[in-house]
Parts: sequence; structure tokens; C-alpha cells
Amino acid sequence: MKVSAVQYLNARPLYEPLADKDGVALDLALPAEVARRIAEEETDVGLVPVAALAQLGDTRFVRGAAIASRGAVRSVRIVSQVPIDEMTDIVLDASSRTSAVLARLVLRARRRGAEPRVRVLPPTQALAEVKGTCGALIIGDVALHIENEFPHSLDLGEAWYEWTGLPFVFAAWGGRAGSLATGGEKLLLAAKEEGLARRDAIADAHAERAGLDAASLRSYLRENIRFDFGDDERRGLERFYAEGHRAGLLPNMDVRFYEDSARSAVSLPSLDSILSRAAEGDRLTAAEGERLIHEAPLFELGLAADAVRRRKHPHDVVTYIVDRNVNYTNVCTTSCRFCAFYRPVGHPEGYVLSREVLRQKLDEVVQAGGVQILLQGGLNPELRITYYEDLFRWIKSEFKLGLHALSPEEILHIAQLESISVREVLERLHAAGLDSVPGGGAEILVDRVRRKIAKAKCTSSEWLDVMRVAHHMGLRSSATMMYGTVDTARDRILHLLKLRELQDETRGFTAFFCWDFQHEQGVRITAGDTGTHLYLRQQAVARLMLDNIDHVGASWVTQGPDVGQVALRFGADDFGSVMFEENVVSSAGTTFCINADAIEARIRAAGFRATRRNVKYEWLTEPA
Repeated sequence: MKVSAVQYLNARPLYEPLADKDGVALDLALPAEVARRIAEEETDVGLVPVAALAQLGDTRFVRGAAIASRGAVRSVRIVSQVPIDEMTDIVLDASSRTSAVLARLVLRARRRGAEPRVRVLPPTQALAEVKGTCGALIIGDVALHIENEFPHSLDLGEAWYEWTGLPFVFAAWGGRAGSLATGGEKLLLAAKEEGLARRDAIADAHAERAGLDAASLRSYLRENIRFDFGDDERRGLERFYAEGHRAGLLPNMDVRFYEDSARSAVSLPSLDSILSRAAEGDRLTAAEGERLIHEAPLFELGLAADAVRRRKHPHDVVTYIVDRNVNYTNVCTTSCRFCAFYRPVGHPEGYVLSREVLRQKLDEVVQAGGVQILLQGGLNPELRITYYEDLFRWIKSEFKLGLHALSPEEILHIAQLESISVREVLERLHAAGLDSVPGGGAEILVDRVRRKIAKAKCTSSEWLDVMRVAHHMGLRSSATMMYGTVDTARDRILHLLKLRELQDETRGFTAFFCWDFQHEQGVRITAGDTGTHLYLRQQAVARLMLDNIDHVGASWVTQGPDVGQVALRFGADDFGSVMFEENVVSSAGTTFCINADAIEARIRAAGFRATRRNVKYEWLTEPA
């Protein structure tokens, strides 16, 4: 049995005895990583943050074992230099969505619906941000270390109990329905009893390692942390899910135990009810999204997505942008199996565009009334950060065009070449003229898929972290998905879930685009699920799942203008870009190309008014 657990002191009584059990493979990680392993089915059961299981939907808990509190918990707290209700900003710990959602709910309850400005950072960075009127959520062992270091502190376990009169469940043994082997519950509960019997020894050992007071940690494990998951804890968790759903932070979720499934079949909501809720803006779970991909009738799915589009964009206006996709180099070190565009270092067909060629391309954009350049390329080790800074300054001084430039993969590549942080790369590029970050290189944000199609590329968390940093700096970005290689419907839904979670944190994504893998020639991987019907289905489900992203674009470049036009009735409110040129998907055989007049004609023929936009989706012309 593969078991994952959070690596904090409060979890040790539940997982430590499992390390000696035959037939158990135990690994430890931060809460967010345990949640990822459950979602991506890398582990059978995990001691996992409860908010993560709510996002998935089709999950179960082990009755009888949890990390909970009935009052003060000590290890989940907001700290500040000013009174908590006077904070203007708060930094949330990125390692646990449960604690982050709880912090936002408690602050909204105290402030009658308002809350400070929110940022999310890794736990190692959160403490450094506590100054002035900015506070931070600190969790786990770090919170025990700084228990008395700040003049103002709010214990979230205590605040929840004062608000609701109910226990709070932070984490519990859980996983996907059907994932726990026979006898698994008994094994986990027996380990709990062993662990509770040695709580004092666990506290003493941790105190010696961490330099903390042993008596204080004994009290913490005996009085502050409750390890039961009974009826009271179930009611507390149901209240948390209800409050999170009401606040738009969590999907609607029932608390179910593995034993519930054994007693009777769990009834699933009808597809009609899921579509109706989604059309009205209710947040869907991953399990519900997966059902829609597999089971929903195509046209009913399109109607629900169209209803979301109408609700978000009630003026029946479809936007498009006049820009140019410039691929400044095709030299790349990642050797992605799906890419026909790249050339390895030293290849005779490798290129870096000269300023003369770039000038011609950019002049054509200006003459056509363009407002922006989409600048992306391969990971060329010969191009250092000064190349990009000089190039960006030249483009800005000569052409005054917006720079939607460099995917997260390229930004990470530059950071690694220069041995500097992603933030420093973005700060320097922004100072040189970078306006926004394109969503290229996302493919599918599931690491199992990424390892198979592009093993040299960044991980899903690294891609998301670049976007997180960019958003915190005020840079907006797009979000994308290329599917149809080795990915499954579940993988595609998990991709959307990760985008939605980051958007909850940052509100930095302007739009979402998806397209299927173009596999006609020059690639080293066969196609999976592709085709027009799947594209329309996938785009519609994305529109329903991504309730917090305002815009969805039709991918006519890969699907063709006819399908792009139909996509406007499957949730899209944007027709993308006038295509001067395109080199990446066209390298695989896709060569669709239309101008602004043709785009506007397509939009009007579909029953909408057309207008040009910029990268922020601000209208530049009167809709007509």
C-alpha cells in the first residue's frame, strides 16, 4: 500500500508506526505535494489536507483518524505587527490550501465579508513579509517555532471554534474512492493507536532536534491536536465545506467515508443537475468535470458553456487581437517528442532572427494596426538575459508594441543559465519592456504526462510557480493546454484544476486557450484523443470548470476558422489573433491563416459583434 503523509510534528503519531509495517511504502511531503500525489494517483491513501479532497470530489476519508482541533491548535496561525483586523495585506502559506481557505473564511467573518489583499508564497518566504500592515499565515512546525515572536497573533483553530462551536479537521487519511486496499483502514487505525501511545516520546525527540521545550510539545500533541474523526469532526468538516462553497473557494462537497461506500452505493448527481449548476456559476469538482467530458451530450454541454459566456459577457461581443507570433529562435535543448519546430544546438537549420528580419516583421505589424508581439522561442543556451533585455528595449523604442513574451519554460531556462531567481529574471525583463507572459509550455500540468512527452521540461509546479511570481509582480498572463498525446480525461481535468487554484490565489490569468496535439509530421510521438468533437467538448468543459477566468479563446489556428466559429457557441468569447505567421504548429502541418476582415466576418456570421482588443482584453474599437 502506497501511503503519503504530511511531514509535520502533528502528523507523526498517525504515520510513524507505518514505517515498520510490511506491505507499506511510506513517503513524506508538504501538504500540497501529498495532495498532488493523491490527485495524480501516485499514492493510494494520504494524510491529506481536507480542501484538496474537496477539489477532487470523488474521494473518501477513513473514519476515526484525523489531525483536528477543538479550540486552539497553536500550529496554524496568522501573525502580524498590527492588530489582525487592521492588516491591509496577508501572505498565505502555499503549502496547504486547507489552512489558506480557513484563514480567508475567518478573516471574512471577522470583517463582514471583506478581507485583506491576498498573496500566496512558499512557507520559507512568508515570514519575511510580516512587516507594517502585512501579516502572514504560518502553519506546521514553523508556527511552533515563532509562537511568541509577534505582537499580534490569531490562532485559526480557536477562531473557528469561537465562530462555529465545532471542531476543525485540518487533514485526514483519505484518497480516491476505491483506492484503499482491503484491510487498509484497520492498518491505519491500528497505527494511530500505536502512535498515540508514544506521543510523549515523539514530542521529546522533536524538541531535542528543534531546540524547543519538550513539555510544550507534549502538551501540543495531547491537548491541542485531536486525532479522532467522529461525528462532531464530520459536522465541523461539513460546515467548512459549506462555508468554503458559499465563499466561492471550494466546490460543493459531501463528507464520505470509505465505510459508506461499503454499506451502500453512493448516488451520483444527474448530468442535467451538474450542467445546470455549472451554467449558473457553481464550482465543479474534478470528478464532475470528468463525468462531463465522458458522458455529457455535446450540444447540452455547449449550451451550458454558452450560458457561462453570456453571463460573463452579456453584450454578445467577441474580441480578437492584431498581433504577430514571432519565434525568435528554433534552437532548443528540451527535445520534446511532440515538437516538429525545434532544432538541437549545432543543427544546420537552427536560427536566431536578426534585427533586420525582426524589423521587417514588426513593421508589417505596425502597418496593419497591430498592438502587440507574441515573442516565444526555443531554449537556446547561447542567448543570455542581456540578449533579451537589449531586444526588448529595442522593440519598445523602435515600435512601441506590447510585449507578450517568453513562456514560463523560457523564463526558468534564463534563470538557470544566469544562476539567478525567477523573480530577478522577471524584474529585469519587465524593466526592459516585458508587459505580460504567454501561457506556452503548459501542455498538460500533470507530471506523469510531462515525463513521457517532454522529460527535459519543467515540472507542473515549476511552471505554475513562474506564473505565480509574475502575477504577484502585476504581470498578467494567459493559460493554455495542449492535449491529445498520452493524457487522459482525468489528466486534462487536473490541469484545469491547477489553473483554477492558482487563479484563486492571484487573479493573474486573463484567458484560457486549448488545442489538440498536431501530429501530422516531424514528431516522435503518436496522437492520442484528438478531433473536432473532442476539441469542442474540451473547450466547453474548460469554460465550466474555470469559473474564475474571465475569457476563453477559440483556437482556430489549429482547428480551422470553421471550427473556431462554432467554438464561439461552446464558451469562447475571443477569436484569438490575426495570423501573420505561425511556425510551431505549422511545423506539424497546420497552416490556417486569416486576416482581420475575415475574423470579423466570421464573428458576425456567428451572431456576435466584433471588436479589437489588447492583451488585457480592453476594447480598442467600437463593437460592430
